[in-house]
Amino acid sequence: MSQIKLGSHVGMAGKEMFLASVKEAESYGANILMLYTGAPQNTRRKEISELNIEAGWEYAKKAGIEEIIVHAPYIINLANTVKPETFELAVGFLEKEIKRTAAMQSKILVLHPGSALDAGTEAGIAQAVKGLNMVLDANDDDVVIALETMAGKGSEIGRTFEELKMIYDGVHKKDRLRVCFDTCHVNDAGYDLVNDYDGVFKKFEEVLGLDQIAVFHINDSLNLLGAHKDRHANIGAGTIGFDPLYKVVHDERFLDVPKILETPWLCAEGETKKTIPPYKEEIARLLR
Repeated sequence: MSQIKLGSHVGMAGKEMFLASVKEAESYGANILMLYTGAPQNTRRKEISELNIEAGWEYAKKAGIEEIIVHAPYIINLANTVKPETFELAVGFLEKEIKRTAAMQSKILVLHPGSALDAGTEAGIAQAVKGLNMVLDANDDDVVIALETMAGKGSEIGRTFEELKMIYDGVHKKDRLRVCFDTCHVNDAGYDLVNDYDGVFKKFEEVLGLDQIAVFHINDSLNLLGAHKDRHANIGAGTIGFDPLYKVVHDERFLDVPKILETPWLCAEGETKKTIPPYKEEIARLLR
């Protein structure tokens, strides 16, 4: 039986950069990790040569970590039809991010499909398709872009499996697309993992195919089913609860699919600042 690939989002900072990321993941008992190549809310990035990639991988192999996931910054909005400069920035930055992902020896770049703003879903999807084609048609790396299932807050696209399928339908290099299935987002979008686990994945199979799931984000949700909010909760502390999330982690159909925790950090007793990562305990609990 394959080993479950379970880890969390980790940081990348200081002199050690990627090496620090790997050490953090190891401290949680993780065998996989996800990171941003820089701050998610801006486009400032260090040179690839400064990321300490070689030393990080040397350590990773010894720690039993053989795979990493990169998450694109959420300021990339390929669905923006309103501001041409925002769209151009998104396309240019995504091109560079694919190069960085390949340099970091990752095969999967997770991307939020974007927000349509006032233009409407169809216009947003068409714009995202245009951007993905511009990026992928000009790029031959073997990195796939995993479009994240979204909660549907505001004018986000990708809130339904059908909307993701519409993006697939317009992209030339469909073999370079995959899906990142976020359990919190799916719940907030209205898919009932608690009462209709099999039905949700049956629906996904019908619309896109289960083989398109390249990575899971394992998160509980603070919100009720269909709330379209997107607020993550710690495992077992939200409206999805422990059992459905445990079921995803152990689902035999997805044993080879990486699973990444993005749950909130915790406060020390009497403190208001979140300083304690929950991942070591959550990983141990989910692997029981």
